[in-house]
Amino acid sequence: MDGVASAATTKMADRTYYPNPEVFRKAHCSSFDEYKKMHKMSIEEPAQFWGEIAKQFHWETPANQDNFCSYNFDRTKGEIFIKWMEGATTNLSYNLLDKNVRNGYGDKIAFYWEGNDPEDYSRLTYKKLLEEVCRFANVLKTKGVTKGDRVAIYMPMILELPIAMLACTRIGAIHSIVFAGYSSDSLTERILDCKAKVLITADGVWRGEKLLLLKNIADEALDKVKQHDHEVETCIVVGHLERVNGPPTRATHTTNGVNGTNGNKSESSAKEISWTEGRDFWWDKLMDDEEPSCYPVWMAAEDPIFMLYTSGSTGKPKGVLHTTAGYLIYAATTFKYVFDYHPGDVYWCTADVGWITGHTYVVYGPLANGATSVLFEGTPFYPANDRYWSVIDKYKVNQFYTAPTAIRSLMKFGDELVTKHNLSSLRVLGSVGEPINSEAWLWFYNIVGHGKCSIVDTFWQTETGGHVITPLPGATPMKPGSATFPFFGVLPELIDEDGTLIEGEGEGYLVFSRPWPGMMRTLFGNHERFQNTYFDRFHGYYCTGDGAKRDADGYLWVTGRIDDMLNVSGHLMSTAEVESVLTEHDSVAEAAVVSKPHSVKGQCLYCFITPNEGHVFNKQLQDELKKKVRERIGAFAQPDVIQHAPGLPKTRSGKIMRRILRKIAVGDKNVGDISTLADEAVVDLLFQLRP
Repeated sequence: MDGVASAATTKMADRTYYPNPEVFRKAHCSSFDEYKKMHKMSIEEPAQFWGEIAKQFHWETPANQDNFCSYNFDRTKGEIFIKWMEGATTNLSYNLLDKNVRNGYGDKIAFYWEGNDPEDYSRLTYKKLLEEVCRFANVLKTKGVTKGDRVAIYMPMILELPIAMLACTRIGAIHSIVFAGYSSDSLTERILDCKAKVLITADGVWRGEKLLLLKNIADEALDKVKQHDHEVETCIVVGHLERVNGPPTRATHTTNGVNGTNGNKSESSAKEISWTEGRDFWWDKLMDDEEPSCYPVWMAAEDPIFMLYTSGSTGKPKGVLHTTAGYLIYAATTFKYVFDYHPGDVYWCTADVGWITGHTYVVYGPLANGATSVLFEGTPFYPANDRYWSVIDKYKVNQFYTAPTAIRSLMKFGDELVTKHNLSSLRVLGSVGEPINSEAWLWFYNIVGHGKCSIVDTFWQTETGGHVITPLPGATPMKPGSATFPFFGVLPELIDEDGTLIEGEGEGYLVFSRPWPGMMRTLFGNHERFQNTYFDRFHGYYCTGDGAKRDADGYLWVTGRIDDMLNVSGHLMSTAEVESVLTEHDSVAEAAVVSKPHSVKGQCLYCFITPNEGHVFNKQLQDELKKKVRERIGAFAQPDVIQHAPGLPKTRSGKIMRRILRKIAVGDKNVGDISTLADEAVVDLLFQLRP
């Protein structure tokens, strides 16, 4: 194992797994020595490194090599800013579609669509995708959408979703996708913050055996938006339900057009969902009138391309803003190297496009590489618990990217559901969303990957735009649970509470001392909050909010959130966000939320509730609070435990000691120093009241 075996200059731990010869022999980066050489160049000569990569893409105006990257991470030296490839102009959709069609990929499958029901499936070539994107770009233009306008998207995992995204990028509109599992309140908040001009949604979607009427949820949101003196001018609706099989009653399934669209909506379908004439339009009817060509709007390198909301520690979601040129080259490069994608491969990322993983590694990264991907609407458990493995078998998937939560959920059904399928096509297995525990890693490696696949345990965030710490399949010896080493252009550091850099082995705050091309540029409409959130803690560094440790071999292990954030099944949310919903209940005086380890979700919500005077804490209250959180945020945010808390552990200044609450949640009485508490007796009381 020539270069791979040389990965460790010091003795590796016993549990180190080297890339299979079948993987590293053909890999884009085929040894650890090659990785180190490329990483060194990306840090020392970023303009040359990224400039060479940029040559793969079309630039209407090339970048100025003398000013390829400029930035300031230190607030004491002025305003925080990040700029890449200033002076360059390009268009994302042109590079993902037109360029691939011109390079002979027109008849190549861009997406295999796999519906909730196994009988629902379709496919879309690059040529057809380009035509549909151009048609919808023309639709948006007829509705008055121009460069810089915001378009909100609230859709299921159907082919119209990437079409809508790419149509926005074609005309310079900024898309803001809201996960179609969020409540109407969450959708309202995001539409209001970005001042969306248009909303794109669908009549509904089946998730397993559950029917979600998305249009009705969208209408609730649009009504609430109106109450705040903003009006969405146009709502475009994909008629999805009639063309798919959905339990328990099955509608007629059609297979012409994109994803089975036939453009004809029955009277019964229209009656089931609300409709506002003059504002609401069927997608198909609008598309019928448009031409399949649309000249792209050339965008400056730092022009915004999309915003995506992520939870903030204050409770108000943050509109993370990404820009054109840097995001394009970073999404393309991370996809190519981290998944070691080669022409002819079939790639599948199970993430919903409502999250950043879906943006970068379902849509933009794969298409930038001319890849063939699976776009999956369903769940791992429908119609049976082997759905993932049957899809891999069906499409002969080579790279499979999913979340530790899904892996842990599927482990409990045993190995037989995996081994009865032919998964021999797999070469790379990816993990995303949270640190993966070693037990899940080993099951993924041995049972799903037959001990021959490389596992890429990727660490990154909505804010980073793409992978920042990750193994490379042909180059990096793997340790179960470790994100291993930084990607090209990324320079991570560990810092202690006092701001001192930690050299060698140690544990601290995970920070970055310089930008990479795909990094966020600001928070939409609130640059001050951007600076306060990410750059105030340690001057000169971007602070991730996560902790990490470095072992003797230099491997990085992400340990999880340090700030008041929760990571539940890969969904990041703030304690403040959940607490503000809980305290809206008439019976609740005060609420505190912490995370508790969970065998499947990674973390779950553990809530402490102090009732108002004269109100009782009982099961009815617990049920009402769980329902309230589901309705206000989404089903994924529902608390697992709600505990009665007559009082909360607070300092004399009134600050809640969450460190102590986390100990109570897991039943660990070793709570440490409590001398600063206003009332030390409350700690024993809360232990006694644990459910």
